[in-house]
Amino acid sequence: MCSFIKEFLTKPTSTGAIISSSFELADLITDAAEVEKYNNIVEVGSGTGVFTEMICDKKLANSKFFVLELNQTFAQATKRRCPEINVFNDSALNINVYLDDLGYEGCDCLISSLPWASFNNETQDDILNSIYSALLPGGRFVTFVYVHSKVLPSGKRFKNKLKEMFGQVKQTKTVWKNVPPAFVYSVTK
Repeated sequence: MCSFIKEFLTKPTSTGAIISSSFELADLITDAAEVEKYNNIVEVGSGTGVFTEMICDKKLANSKFFVLELNQTFAQATKRRCPEINVFNDSALNINVYLDDLGYEGCDCLISSLPWASFNNETQDDILNSIYSALLPGGRFVTFVYVHSKVLPSGKRFKNKLKEMFGQVKQTKTVWKNVPPAFVYSVTK
């Protein structure tokens, strides 16, 4: 918990939480992503690897999977938690670089823990464009959002961008056992 608080206080625009996501949110986001159906999975913004671990538990044994985490402290924590997974200390903007380097045509499932409501308009656009171009046709993109973000201008802007880019946006139930409570958006390319 201390590492989250420290990272949040020193990097508030790239660290959107003060503690790790709950098991319940990890279970919900991986269920919404239906990771067990996909062959090429990417996670961006892994934090300390709570979702990463759940993805490893649920994905197909032969699925390809890698993680991008911009924060070096969190990238190292994710690697310790899931040593069998490629964890790259880099920005979500570079998804396609890693897909190319690993010989993937694209990914069919992308899971994000990025703090969308903390990003300005340009950053939201840049990262969403990278995600969209990384997804194969029919690919699924899921991300969680804190309940309070729905009323923030940046949170509303993010949901509108998802609608414009992907069409229908599905929203899950709220996980009240997360701090703060959160839900998941799910879209398909």
